[in-house]
Amino acid sequence: ISAGLEDPRFNPVTKKDLNKIQYSVDVLKEAEPIESISELDIKKYGVIVKNGRRSGLLLPNLEGIDTPEEQVSIALKKAGIDPDENYNMERFEVVRHI
Repeated sequence: ISAGLEDPRFNPVTKKDLNKIQYSVDVLKEAEPIESISELDIKKYGVIVKNGRRSGLLLPNLEGIDTPEEQVSIALKKAGIDPDENYNMERFEVVRHI
């Protein structure tokens, strides 16, 4: 395995692990601009926040995320955008293939 493919957050997968792993692929639909956080539904839409070259994305329907405000706050942190800065938001839907 190339060093670029290793994720330091997790132990490497072994042959014994393979039959226990469930794979899924999330395909993101095209994002659409939104004007207000009220246009988000955390179960249905993911969010992208942008300010210049900085951007953060958070998928929909994540365990422990209970409000659109939490969803946007986490995306802002990922992007390194202060909540007091101006930023644009987009929402998107996801098709999950298991």
